[in-house]
Amino acid sequence: MPRARVLLGHGSGGKLTHQLIESLFLSQLANPILKALDDSAVFSVDSRGRLAFTTDSYVVRPLFFPGGDIGRLAVCGTVNDLAMVGATPLYLSAAFILEEGLPLADLRRITASLKGAAREAGVKIVAGDTKVVERGSADGLFINTAGLGLVPEGVDISGSNARPGDAVILSGPIGNHGISVLLERQQMGFVSTVKSDVAPLNLLVAAMLQASPNIHALRDPTRGGLATSLVEMARQSGVAIRIHEGKVPVDEEVAAACEILGYDPLYVANEGKLIALVAPQDAPGVIRAMKKSPYGRQATIIGEVLAEPRGKVLMATRVGGTRIVDMLSGEQFPRIC
Repeated sequence: MPRARVLLGHGSGGKLTHQLIESLFLSQLANPILKALDDSAVFSVDSRGRLAFTTDSYVVRPLFFPGGDIGRLAVCGTVNDLAMVGATPLYLSAAFILEEGLPLADLRRITASLKGAAREAGVKIVAGDTKVVERGSADGLFINTAGLGLVPEGVDISGSNARPGDAVILSGPIGNHGISVLLERQQMGFVSTVKSDVAPLNLLVAAMLQASPNIHALRDPTRGGLATSLVEMARQSGVAIRIHEGKVPVDEEVAAACEILGYDPLYVANEGKLIALVAPQDAPGVIRAMKKSPYGRQATIIGEVLAEPRGKVLMATRVGGTRIVDMLSGEQFPRIC
């Protein structure tokens, strides 16, 4: 019997990823902080407050794509992981794994983009590392970033904090990042103007926190898309989430590409969108605050949190039916972040 091996689907962010984390990593490394399974670990440092800490690796192919590149992606992804627990991002590290033969002009361009994203987010790159591997070992360049932030007093945001009655807010149209990267690989044979939504969301989250102290959960729906992130939060909190198909925004070109290619936009990756579960009385004020940000102008309520059935996500369809929305199964397309 052949030995089980790692599959591309283990990196999808969907079912296989969760199975790998739970059966292998958590079974050996679990502790109360890690088991929270939020986008960042949050822990106290003596009596001086709470820190948020996270790390992520970026292996996108191609390195440059409409709307961004691997440098901007590396900063925004880690900043957003910190922002999703309500933290103020402060410091990042950046480790580069360079493949022999990578043009220095490309590396210079990527580093400039990384610098620009850090300036936009208001964070500093304070540590780093460089390794070079043989030609054919790294597809050009991989980047790992880690981030440190401060969690303001009174802020308690976690995927496990959703409550029945919460409004489900989405910051804008879904699927742009995944479709833009896929089309840039020139596998499709048609021209499109779809651009990645990659962006730092920390200032958007700060504005939301000023508008309401009742933001219970945040998540940026990256790998696995909107569907997988909603299922994660429903399971963490032991609640149900119902969304309305007609209220989920999808840009026309993204919807057309998904239809041609046979993809469901609910499962396509995003890098500049967030989901917020907010006390219903505060939702209108939070949306008004979001619309003042360039990254929240199309914010809208797409559903609500229910008590039952626990751990499930339901979607009210345009034709009046209801279907269960599950995590991404397998891998739609790899190397998108």
